[in-house]
Amino acid sequence: MTIDSAIHVQGLAKSYDEHQVLRGVDFDVARGSIFALLGSNGAGKTTVVKSLSTLLRPDAGTASVNGFDVATQPAEVRESISLTGQFTAVDEILTGRENLVLVAQLRHLEDPGTIADDLLERFGLTDAAARKVSTYSGGMRRRLDIAMSLIGNPPVNFLDEPTTGLDPEARLEVWHAVKELAEHGTTVLLTTQYLDEAEQLADRIAILHEGRIIVNGTLAELKQLIPPAEVEYIEKQPTLEDVFFALVGDDDKYGDAGRDRSLATSN
Repeated sequence: MTIDSAIHVQGLAKSYDEHQVLRGVDFDVARGSIFALLGSNGAGKTTVVKSLSTLLRPDAGTASVNGFDVATQPAEVRESISLTGQFTAVDEILTGRENLVLVAQLRHLEDPGTIADDLLERFGLTDAAARKVSTYSGGMRRRLDIAMSLIGNPPVNFLDEPTTGLDPEARLEVWHAVKELAEHGTTVLLTTQYLDEAEQLADRIAILHEGRIIVNGTLAELKQLIPPAEVEYIEKQPTLEDVFFALVGDDDKYGDAGRDRSLATSN
């Protein structure tokens, strides 16, 4: 563990009955960075997050979050983190602003209204502040969910597959929100099964496979593990558009200019 590590994991192991999910996981996450834990369904990503957020007791290994031991200092760990799961934890009956105010009040923070307004502006939800969350799009709900998790300014944020089930536009909205977290100094551990998500967001990427980290590095470092592919030049095949206009001419598409071009070609 280095002095700049917000998360330190060594030898983490966990089994469910006879099924060994984690087989000795090791990694460190630098403060203020985005660390992507990439893996297919069932690789053990959520088990890692649950272990680090004190929701699950590992069978072996050690882990610390924000300098606090997960096993012996769980209360301090919980005060240091926020957790956004695969499903949004927002109240659809309340408005966006009311959701944020409620969480701030539950945390006994001063001036919850100002806290809510600041987060609404930060995540681009000010115009929808007075609307019930039931009218929000998927991307808006997820952004509100992330905003709620930041109340109290926890230094570490766990995002467990935050874009699962979202459409492409909503995914981009969440990506922007995640980048905003790191820009404000929050350490983010992101689990995902989407390669492009890890590529777009992460400072470092670890691939979890069959309960072990099989590779850990920057995107540039991971790309160096595979030699460049040889490029073969092949003859370009005509598209359907090429075939269509070759048969009917370009008159319909280009008007007189297309007719002139067709005549010139035939001559």
